Amino acid sequence: MKKRPAQWILVILAAVCVLFAGVTCIRAMKQVKTAQETFDKAQISVLNDQEKIKSIQQKREEEQKTARQKALDDKKAKEAQAEVQPQETEVPESPEEETQEQEETETVNSFEQTSNGRIIGIDPGHQGSWVDMSALEPNAPGSSQMKARCTTGTTGNYTHLEEYQLNLDVSLKLKSILESRGYQVVMTREDNDANISNAERAQKVAAAGAEIYVRVHANSSDDTSVRGALTMSPSAQNPYVGSLYEQSYRLSEVILNAYCEATGFGNRGVMLTDTMTGINWSTIPVTIIEMGFMSNQSDDTTMADSSFQDKMAEGIANGIDAYFAGN
Repeated sequence: MKKRPAQWILVILAAVCVLFAGVTCIRAMKQVKTAQETFDKAQISVLNDQEKIKSIQQKREEEQKTARQKALDDKKAKEAQAEVQPQETEVPESPEEETQEQEETETVNSFEQTSNGRIIGIDPGHQGSWVDMSALEPNAPGSSQMKARCTTGTTGNYTHLEEYQLNLDVSLKLKSILESRGYQVVMTREDNDANISNAERAQKVAAAGAEIYVRVHANSSDDTSVRGALTMSPSAQNPYVGSLYEQSYRLSEVILNAYCEATGFGNRGVMLTDTMTGINWSTIPVTIIEMGFMSNQSDDTTMADSSFQDKMAEGIANGIDAYFAGN
């Protein structure tokens, strides 16, 4: 029986539909394959980043373990020395001992000669989360605005390193570099247990005779693509420390430039702010250096590297040198 024209049309349409479905299916399979390849590459990248972060964390743990052991050994050595000290004092000094004392005196005199007479205040921002700093203090002398005495800071999005620890690590390295260059350094804290407010920190360094006050911090942003370093200075209109504007701005500028040169971090410029308690209570030129963004993967993982922290500290020290060279 012959098929009618209408039946042929239906057959042709069915064949076209089957062909179209086949082509669509092939395209869909190619898209799925491309998506799978992209996903696989992303997984490999994530695994590589995780390995890098794990390596950094292991290195930090080893360094902290070594530091704790060294502190324990030093303590035992001092205790042992204290036990034998009375016996040593009863024995008359020999010519060799007199020579050693002369050498020690010469070493002290040599240190005094290399001192440049400058006193620097360094504040490793924040402190451990277990320290209760929730009580309030005035944002500035005589201000009715009250703020928390201190906070714990931010945390690395990728390394999970606490900002208070990063600030302390870099600040201690900075202290060592500055002292080797003849500066006397006043630290607001040298551990994470410090119970000292932002206002008290500013007062502490000024009371010790510091000429400048450098506050060491790290940054964070909701936009994880934001990266780089910046510094903060009071504005000329600041009702409390406006008179410190010119010197504080120059201090902020030279430290930021030197830091970015040493680290290769992007320079985000000097930000003027009149809301920081630690700035408003200062009586000497003051700056806050935000070393990088712990919310950014590159900045976060780089700043967590102990060897890179040496460059960070050296950059800040170079900026302090440049500040006094210009005075």
